[in-house]
Amino acid sequence: MTKELASRVSTLTPSTTLAITAKAKEMKDAGIDVIGLGAGEPDYNTPANILEAAYESMKDGKTKYTPSGGLPALKDAIIEKLQRDQGLAYARNEIMVGVGAKHVLYTLFQVIINPGDEVIIPVPYWVSYPEQVKLAGGKPVFVEAGADAHFKVTAEQIRAAITDKTKAVIVNSPGNPTGMIYSEEELKQIAEVCKEKDVWIISDEIYEKLIYGDAKHTSIAQLSEDAKQRTFIINGVSKSHSMTGWRIGYIAGDKEVVSAMTNLASHSTSNPTTTSQYATIEAYNGPQDAVEVMRQDFESRLEKVYPQLAAIPGFKVVKPQGAFYLLPEVSEAVEKTGFSNVDEFASALLTEAKVAVIPGSGFGSPDTIRLSYATSIDLIEEAIKRMREFVEKNCK
Repeated sequence: MTKELASRVSTLTPSTTLAITAKAKEMKDAGIDVIGLGAGEPDYNTPANILEAAYESMKDGKTKYTPSGGLPALKDAIIEKLQRDQGLAYARNEIMVGVGAKHVLYTLFQVIINPGDEVIIPVPYWVSYPEQVKLAGGKPVFVEAGADAHFKVTAEQIRAAITDKTKAVIVNSPGNPTGMIYSEEELKQIAEVCKEKDVWIISDEIYEKLIYGDAKHTSIAQLSEDAKQRTFIINGVSKSHSMTGWRIGYIAGDKEVVSAMTNLASHSTSNPTTTSQYATIEAYNGPQDAVEVMRQDFESRLEKVYPQLAAIPGFKVVKPQGAFYLLPEVSEAVEKTGFSNVDEFASALLTEAKVAVIPGSGFGSPDTIRLSYATSIDLIEEAIKRMREFVEKNCK
C-alpha cells in the first residue's frame, strides 16, 4: 500500500508559532520556568454574559445542526455590527459564518483561486496566508516593507507587483505580526490601484477592536462603493471578545462568492458549532464593556513594555498601533551575540534564558522576532529582563 502524500501538502511550511509554543509547553510540563511570549490569543476568559448565553442556548436544546453559512440571527447580528462600527450595509446573502476566521479565509481562497492565480501578500505576513494560497493552487506574491516603512507597503509597490494573473491583494490592518494600521489615505491609494487593475481586496480586520493611542481603524470597504464591491471583510470574535477556542469567524462580501463558499462549507464542516454561534450573537448584541476593559489593559501593557524592549542592545522596535504584538528587528543583536541567524538566536533564548518568542522567518521577516504581550505585565517584564541579560551576557 502506497503512503505517498498528496502533492498539495508537500510544499506546506509547518507553523513556526505552533512549533515554538509546543516546545515551550514541553519545557513547562517538565517543570522548567519558561515564559511564553508566543501567544496569539488574549489572556482573558470569554466575558460572563457570553458564557451565560451559550449555557442558556444548550439548556434550551439549541444543540442541533444549523444552516451551513450560519444562523440567520447571527448573520443579522453581524450585519448590525458592520453597520454600527463601519457604516456598511450588507444583506444576509453577503455574509457567511465559518469555523473561525482562518477557516473562512481558507474557504475564500478555495473558491476564488484557480491554478496559477496570484495573490499579493504584504511582508511581514500572518503565517497562514501564503500556505492557504498554495493549497488553493495559487501563487503568493510577496511585497516587502521593513521597519523604516512601519511595515506597511505602498500602493505603488502593489501596483508594481500586479500582473495579469493577480486575483487579489491582502490587507491586514491592524496587522499580525506588526500591530501596524493603514491610514485612511493609504487605504484610499490601495483601493484606487485595485480598482484600476480590477482585482479583489481581502481585508483581514480581526484585530480591529484592539487600537491604541490616536490610531483609528478604517475598513477599506468604507472608502467607496467600488471598494466595498471588490472587498471581502474577514473578521470574527476570537481577538475582540477573547473567544479564540469558540471558532467563529465570518466574511462579508460579494454574494456569488459567499454562496459558493457556503456550498463548499456544507461539504467540509456542515456548519459552525451551534453553541458558539449563539454565544457570538450575545457577543455582538450584548454589552461591550469587557471589550474596552481588555483593550485598555493591552494598551497599558504596551506603554510599559515598549521602552523596555527598545532599550535592549541591538533591538530596533517600531511602536505598534494595535493588536498585541511587538516585532523588533534583532539582526544587530544576533550579530553581536555571535549567532548565525534569528532562528538560532530565538532557539538559544528559549533554552538558555527560558523565554519563548517566535522567529520572524515564519512571517517572511527573518531579521525579526515576534513577542506577544497577551500575558501578565509581571511576566512580560521578567521576560524582557531575561532577554536583556541574555544579549548582554552573549555579546562578543
